[in-house]
Amino acid sequence: MIAEANPLRAVINEFLQARLQAKLDKLKEGDEEKRQKLLEEHKPENWIPDAARRVGQIQQITHALKYIHPDAKGTSLSAPGNAEAGELLIGTHTVAEHHSPDVVGNAAALDVYKFLRLECEGKTLLSRALENDAALQHAFSADNDQAQAWMEAFAALTESKGEPSSHKLAKQLYWPLDAREYHLLAPLFPTSLVHHVWKTVREDRFSEEAKAAREARRNKETHPQGYSEYPGIVIQKFGGTKPQNISQLNSERYGENYLLKSCPPEWISNPLKLPLKVNSVFDGWFGRRPRVRELVRVLSDFLYSMKDKSVNNVHIRNKREELVGYIVDEMLLFAATLRDVEEPWTQQADCKLNMDEQCWFNPARAEADPEFSKTYTWGDWKQAVCERFANWLNAQLLRKKKPLPFGEDEAKQWQTDLDKALSMLRLEVSEYE
Repeated sequence: MIAEANPLRAVINEFLQARLQAKLDKLKEGDEEKRQKLLEEHKPENWIPDAARRVGQIQQITHALKYIHPDAKGTSLSAPGNAEAGELLIGTHTVAEHHSPDVVGNAAALDVYKFLRLECEGKTLLSRALENDAALQHAFSADNDQAQAWMEAFAALTESKGEPSSHKLAKQLYWPLDAREYHLLAPLFPTSLVHHVWKTVREDRFSEEAKAAREARRNKETHPQGYSEYPGIVIQKFGGTKPQNISQLNSERYGENYLLKSCPPEWISNPLKLPLKVNSVFDGWFGRRPRVRELVRVLSDFLYSMKDKSVNNVHIRNKREELVGYIVDEMLLFAATLRDVEEPWTQQADCKLNMDEQCWFNPARAEADPEFSKTYTWGDWKQAVCERFANWLNAQLLRKKKPLPFGEDEAKQWQTDLDKALSMLRLEVSEYE
């Protein structure tokens, strides 16, 4: 067991020597008194019991209170998260196997936590203390009782200090229950989860691999690794110039917390092109829309596939009506886009649209053009545009490479389906007024 303790003693001595040297380098020449004091303080037999005393000033946690308010004095917790929440909810349980524990308390005692994070043969000193490791006990002291007391003090790092409590500077939520009762909830900051997100975002933004991938894209070159962008990201700061006063991980994050944009996406439309120099939008403007072309193709394929089946089958009728309805919806969407233009664009010299479609697509013109207003108010343009739509759709279906299998009965049924769609179109057009 003494042999197993030797690697642990080496790790501990290396840590103490590094801390000692950093402080010695700051001393002024000739300050022998302070030098001797530091040498004495950093001997293992002196530093370890002092660390065991000071470890009670800090606590290892996953959810911290000081992020809510730096002067809040309530309870912080160490909790791995609720595994039953499942994958659809993001929480500490999402990174349970990879989360980094945080430490809160007296910032002057954070060196004790760095000490306990030292690793030897794949285990940290803290995990060995929690396991009551005999090798660590021998590495600490030949006095078993004294070494055991130190290990118990270090192992208490993960335990809550005192009874759970909130504070006047902490947030509190009243959560309603039945019978006019409630739970009083005290939200805590999920610092371990936040740290995982922070490391991921920072790696995506600033790693050498990400920089190389961005450079390759700018040069239009290939790269084995992609990269991620986080538009609209906001950096929230905790702790000001002393982030260590909030927590250990906050110090490692330089006091930063990334806030990802959670606003709805902003719709950016392509510049609207007006249907000028054409007699009708059905001559190509509407029919060339990708979604319309796809729907016409699907409808044509469906009608052809039904050639050997009863046209009065309720499922077939419903499917036909559904597909025609989708095309009608696209027509209404196209019309609404043009009608939103508040200028009388149909008065332009290169506008060749027939008067029926001018009334449908440019009602704003009626406010400044009396003659146009009469046609818009009293004309039969609604019926005319519906007939144009029907003629266009029939022409599109007949234009396909495979002729539609329309016998007399099929043609009558198709006309019935189309009439129903046109009735809905007339109603929609009438509601524009």
